[in-house]
Amino acid sequence: MIFFEINNPGLFFVCVLIFFAAVFLRYLVSAGIFYWYYYRLKSEKFSSKRLSKRGFRKGQLKKEIYWSMWSSVIFGFFGAITYFLWQKGFTAIYLDLDKFGLWYLLVSFILLSLLHETYYYWVHRWMHNPKVFRKIHKVHHDSLVPSPWTAFSFHPWESLVEAIVVPVILLFLPVHPIVIGFYLIFMTLSSVINHLDIEIYPKAFMKSRFGKMFIGATHHHFHHAEFKTNFGLYFTFWDRWMNTESRSKISSE
Repeated sequence: MIFFEINNPGLFFVCVLIFFAAVFLRYLVSAGIFYWYYYRLKSEKFSSKRLSKRGFRKGQLKKEIYWSMWSSVIFGFFGAITYFLWQKGFTAIYLDLDKFGLWYLLVSFILLSLLHETYYYWVHRWMHNPKVFRKIHKVHHDSLVPSPWTAFSFHPWESLVEAIVVPVILLFLPVHPIVIGFYLIFMTLSSVINHLDIEIYPKAFMKSRFGKMFIGATHHHFHHAEFKTNFGLYFTFWDRWMNTESRSKISSE
């Protein structure tokens, strides 16, 4: 694998641009495909399956893409920071697959997900403190009805809070770049699906013991509708343990 060294401010800026382009393109492609399919190509089929009764606000989608662009800038900056720290030997990122074995790829993916989930749940609850909410989290909740484009629609302060966690985890948790790549794709697709406002997972799966562990569009719909419930990112266990899962969500299962 070929890597370029970040040895001056100019190269660091180039690295930020590369990471920004990768993040924003991943967002545009993911959100764009889901929006095109569910809201354009098959709009008649899925209109009756919308979880929200109201429609999108005027200009909402453009604003979401605007804020998502700035979120991608911040995510790209932290991607470049992580790349720089890895080059200097400050992270636990490793390249040799034999170092921990292939089995560890799945283990590290799960550990990364659980650590991220825990951080996000408690930070998300903190962001719903009224004083914090107005300054940091309101931009995201201006989308009363979420759309695929809501996935990265954050105020820059919220983007900063969200961007820092994975680089910090990578300082001490050994993770291979393959896992990092899959995790970033998983993170984007999960956010897009959860903000789709149309439940795409089969009912049988969502009602199963295994399926109830995961967050889908229905679970996150009630967060945007009620504001004080369903704070999880990927999984429901913190909401269940802390009794913050929506009663409406439970009754709909």
